This record gives sequence, structure tokens and C-alpha cells, in this order.
Amino acid sequence: MGFYEAQVLPRAVHVLLGTPGMARIRRPALAGLAGTVVELGFGSGSNVGLYPPAVERVLAVEPNATARHLAGRRLERHPEPPVEWVGLDGARVPLPDAAADAVLVTFTLCTIPDLDAALGEARRLLRPGGAVHFLEHGLAPDPAVARRQRRLEPLQKRLGGGCHLTRDAPTALERAGFRLAELHRFRAGSAVLGTMSAGRAVRP
Repeated sequence: MGFYEAQVLPRAVHVLLGTPGMARIRRPALAGLAGTVVELGFGSGSNVGLYPPAVERVLAVEPNATARHLAGRRLERHPEPPVEWVGLDGARVPLPDAAADAVLVTFTLCTIPDLDAALGEARRLLRPGGAVHFLEHGLAPDPAVARRQRRLEPLQKRLGGGCHLTRDAPTALERAGFRLAELHRFRAGSAVLGTMSAGRAVRP
């Protein structure tokens, strides 16, 4: 990992995804979380302070050391629920089967290198009936925007630490064996980000 991805990018993401406007978008995706939550792609803790009271603990997976450091101040301000760092790789989390009541991913599935492996791991970590709560951007339904996304994706992957513009989180979750129990699609921000998808995908 070079200097840009290790030091510059996590600080930029910390600012861009930690605004009050982004918090308003995040809250619906976190609604209904309870018990033990595994958060894949914890980042700098943009969801800290937004967890519902029913969440008892958060088990955080985050590969970037700078992002984990930046999360420290938020965690000091919001000590409840407790957050425990448990892993670096969303595709290989050192936790037992059915360890979580829910898995949370927000602006994470676009970047994970092996998406199918990570969703398989999320399914393994969930108890039966548990759900992945998600908020992700992805491929736009407008063909003209989608073409622009495909053209820009190579550059976006370099600048955004592997961020894909054309992944579709709900389709990937269904492919991994989850059942979509709730799905909302909406536009937010630049058209090149395509369609935002938020909802819950249940492990049968």
C-alpha cells in the first residue's frame, strides 16, 4: 500500500463521508440493528454515534491503520456501544460461525477486492435470520450515466482505493444467497455515483 492509499485517501474519505448530510443518509440503513453487529469496512467510524440503542457491541473490520487511528476521536466521544477491532480483511474475519446478529456495510462493497468472498464471509458470520444492513452506491439505471461510469471506473479505482462505480450491491447480495427484505434506491450527490441502494438482506 503506497503513501496515497495509506495516508491521504483515508483522511479524504473521513471528511467526505463524515458530514451531517451523509449521517442523514446513513441513519435509515442502521435502523433496526441490535445485539452484536459486525461492521465490514469500519473506516474512520462514520457510523459511530448513529447506532440504535439496541446495539450491544460492534466488531469492527478495517484494513487501513490511518482510518482506525482517525476513528479514535469518535470512539472517545461515543463509548457506547463498545467497538472492538477484530480483523483486517472482510473476506477472512477471525470470528466463529454465527457470531453476529447483523452485519453492517456502508460504502464498503464498492471497494472490497473479492466481493463474493466477503459476502460469503458475511453469511457465515450471521446467525440464521440475521441480516446485512447496507448502504452502497452502484451502477446507474440510466444507460448514458452507466456508460460514463464504465469509462471513469479505471480512474475511480486508482483514486478511490479500488472503488468500483458499476457494482450493484443488491444483485451481489442475492447472488451470495441473501433474501432482500428491504430495498430503497435513490440518487444522492454526483450522477457518476449512480444509484444509492439501502436496505436489509436476510440470511435464510
